[in-house]
Amino acid sequence: MTSADVIEQTLARRGYRLTGPRRALLVVMGTLGDHFAADDVVGAAPGVGRATVFRTLKLLQDLGVVCQVVLEDGSTAYRLAPDEHHHHLLCVECGEMRDFSSDDLEAVLAEVARRTGYTIEAHRFEVYGRCAACQAAGA
Repeated sequence: MTSADVIEQTLARRGYRLTGPRRALLVVMGTLGDHFAADDVVGAAPGVGRATVFRTLKLLQDLGVVCQVVLEDGSTAYRLAPDEHHHHLLCVECGEMRDFSSDDLEAVLAEVARRTGYTIEAHRFEVYGRCAACQAAGA
């Protein structure tokens, strides 16, 4: 089953219609590689309006099938999300992006919530560094 199929099923399960423009965007996102900018999607789907691209990305993010990643330069990228909660490792040399999860981080968040009385609704955690390949290459 392709990523587009999984997203289609998620949309249907949550009561959202799979319109022609949404279907086109799912196909485009599947071809853009590991991560992509919203403008990449806009450029690859010329028949779909810019506002529709941004609304669709927001919807897919809210549904948990696409995640937004803040890059080192402050710009944002999107990528198809795995089923489980995760965070991101980003190589500042080659741009590799990897997902990771950590029970320790989740425990810290639970402790922060306990100490502050906050109900934590969302958080973002990106780690920037150099991947093993770039380190080996002396970058």
